[in-house]
Amino acid sequence: MANIPIYLDHAATTPLLPAARAAWLEGAAIWANPSSPHAAGRAARAALEEARERVRAALGWSGEVVFTSGASEALALAITRCSLPLAAVSAVEHEAVLRHLKLTGEGSMLPVDADGWVDPASAALPGLVAVQHVNNETGVIQPIAEIAAAVRGAGGLLLADCAQSAGKLALPEADLIALAAHKFGGPIGIGALLVRDWAMLTPGGGQERGYRGGTENLPGVLAMTAALEAGTDWRGEAARLRARLEAGIVEASGEVVAAAAPRIPTIGAYRMPGKSAAAQLIGFDAKGIAVSAGSACSSGSLRGSHVLAAMAFSGAAEVVRVSIGRETTEAEIDAFLAAWRALRPERTAA
Repeated sequence: MANIPIYLDHAATTPLLPAARAAWLEGAAIWANPSSPHAAGRAARAALEEARERVRAALGWSGEVVFTSGASEALALAITRCSLPLAAVSAVEHEAVLRHLKLTGEGSMLPVDADGWVDPASAALPGLVAVQHVNNETGVIQPIAEIAAAVRGAGGLLLADCAQSAGKLALPEADLIALAAHKFGGPIGIGALLVRDWAMLTPGGGQERGYRGGTENLPGVLAMTAALEAGTDWRGEAARLRARLEAGIVEASGEVVAAAAPRIPTIGAYRMPGKSAAAQLIGFDAKGIAVSAGSACSSGSLRGSHVLAAMAFSGAAEVVRVSIGRETTEAEIDAFLAAWRALRPERTAA
């Protein structure tokens, strides 16, 4: 994108991989409806089912796969069709999950500590419990194995939002998992709900084995599959770049959110004392640098971050999110740091 020389908002969406683009075009050529009974429809169905098996293999998933329009739909499907009622969600979940809690009044809110962690003991509930694998604003990785053990010990089911971790980290031991292709190099508008066992969901809809309605997006499915298969382990380079970024931010009197917590190397949240997030976004954008203030779903309105509020983080209104992608270079990190130093208020200068 010529008008955005430095793009550091990969947690919002990341560029389409060449392999995914090629697969999308391949799928577009198989234009028949996979649910149609004629020969063209059967060919499309065969390609769809082959892709389903490839997704399982790429993710190391032995359960079922329901293709959706993205993580938000996958989460909604899991919550509204689960065989167990919603028992609780963590206070730092994506708005797509919190929306259901607010609209229905079902379930409770699981608090988090100052590092954004859920106490596994609090999740020991006999119902559906939703906890993100990786937080989309701070990058904090939840202790999912311990949470899953607590939930199952109480006779419940665990729903994990893996939008930010799928294709980057191994899948957690959850019963239902939501993912979105555009977070790992696939196209926007396609995702999946991974289901450990069909008995966990109530059927509804004419497609996807009767668990979803709507014509299957075959080009999107093939592109997502290709993105998963083409993904290389670039976490080492991302970790190196983020370490450079955070050392520079701390040196320039900035603050790293949840610095002591386990975090995915692709996402970081940083406070610039004395400068609002809104002013920072304007300043970085003027310098040709794309970052965000928390989730892309709320940064456009510049609403306060519910994630930072749940963590009782002081100075939440001064925090921006920087997220690293495969294409991010050291020169871009250094350019961001130069812009940070130029934008920080004089009184915070070292």
